[in-house]
Amino acid sequence: MKDKGKLCDLIDEFCQYPREREWFEFKLNNHEPHLIGEYISALSNAALLHQVDYGYLIFGIDDDTHEVLGTTYSPHTEKGRGNEDLEPWLKRLLDPHVDFSFYEISCRGKPVVVLRIDAAYERPVRFDGVEYIRVGSYKKKLSDHPEVERKLWAQTHPIKFEEGYASSGLIGDHVLDRLDYPSFFHLLEMPLPENKSGILERFEDEGMIRKDGPAFRITNLGALLFARDLNDFPSLRKKSLRIIIYDGKGRVHAKKEHTPREGYAVSFESVIDWICDQLPSNEIIEGALRVEEKMYPKVAIREFIANALIHQDFSISGAGPMVEIFEDRMEISNPGKPLIDPKRFIDHPPRSRNEVLASVMRRMNICEERGSGIDRAIGCIEAYQLPAPDFQEDEDFMRVTFFAHQSYSEMGREDRVRACYQHACLRYVCRDFMTNATLRKRLGIDDQNYPMASRIISDTIEAGLVRLHDPETRSNRNRKYVPYWA
Repeated sequence: MKDKGKLCDLIDEFCQYPREREWFEFKLNNHEPHLIGEYISALSNAALLHQVDYGYLIFGIDDDTHEVLGTTYSPHTEKGRGNEDLEPWLKRLLDPHVDFSFYEISCRGKPVVVLRIDAAYERPVRFDGVEYIRVGSYKKKLSDHPEVERKLWAQTHPIKFEEGYASSGLIGDHVLDRLDYPSFFHLLEMPLPENKSGILERFEDEGMIRKDGPAFRITNLGALLFARDLNDFPSLRKKSLRIIIYDGKGRVHAKKEHTPREGYAVSFESVIDWICDQLPSNEIIEGALRVEEKMYPKVAIREFIANALIHQDFSISGAGPMVEIFEDRMEISNPGKPLIDPKRFIDHPPRSRNEVLASVMRRMNICEERGSGIDRAIGCIEAYQLPAPDFQEDEDFMRVTFFAHQSYSEMGREDRVRACYQHACLRYVCRDFMTNATLRKRLGIDDQNYPMASRIISDTIEAGLVRLHDPETRSNRNRKYVPYWA
């Protein structure tokens, strides 16, 4: 903090209170590391509950008399348990990450240490697996106070992750050092201002930074999209896209790994190009020319990776989006259960936990307009006559898998049913119908083998995924099919 005198004024203000408030605590020299972590959790949660920006743990003040006595505590030389430096040890045990800073100052001629802690934002902060809260002037386990816990959760829900802070207390030059501002203006197709203040104003207008007195804070939105190096933001390091290429069909032998350090927007195009460069090519004949086609369509890779970035659940700590490339498939996953049923991905407008992030990425043409990207990606997969992608959801992750080319005989029943259903969805959103003929074309089945397509359609009806458009139709040749939800 540039103006430490303001902290002294704040301490003077706090000392005027007849007792400590829920968002600040006075200590003299009690600096047991685990206790400090518990107070970070309690004060961060209390600050949110009482709608103040920060909680404070202040060393050097008598908590009974509020007299400034000074402290011998020096946080920057302290260790956590296991002889790890204190600050990284504390940050490692906080979930979700919350920003905090130690300030060693002189107040009334006495040495004082101020630990300033950001208010919680996305959910209650826990330390070492336990959530704490301040009740009056006492630190308690949040679980022992269910009525307070309910109020706290009600406070966290309206706060968007993108609006939280990845870094604070920065001067303008430091902001421009950490964020790739030329890419920001290029991707958003805006003219580059002539001076630093104009750049910072535009960053603030777009929600990438926030003014904090004379200093600036970089928002999670700004860091995720435009960081020159995500390692500069400890709370976001694990959110980098990780790409692993394996030797064979399993995860035993990884032969190459790539983790771009830049923010999503800065690195997106180079990431897609890098992935495509790693993929084997198939040589096909178009007219009289030999043309190389990559194993998977670039459009599908772009869309599914963009979706993994946009729709991830940032509240799940220690996990980020991942691309895994195998001999016979590619898997793209992100932390967080999807907000809509994966069976409805093709027709349903997407819902995201991170609407601001999604909006900015659409403006930069990183992903398609709302509701059209998945349709286009699966349309390209059909054009390549690849197996239908498989969407798999769990409590804490979402994964899409698309597969290398397979002949009809190599596909299993489940693969054929999935392809039939997705084909029916794609036809329906284009205001058309699936027929035996369109499915044969989709799967590369010869016309004389139409009973094979009929069998797949019957299996898909039996699975409850498609139905006859008009049950009164008598002729098999004229039957049209729609998804179960149509």
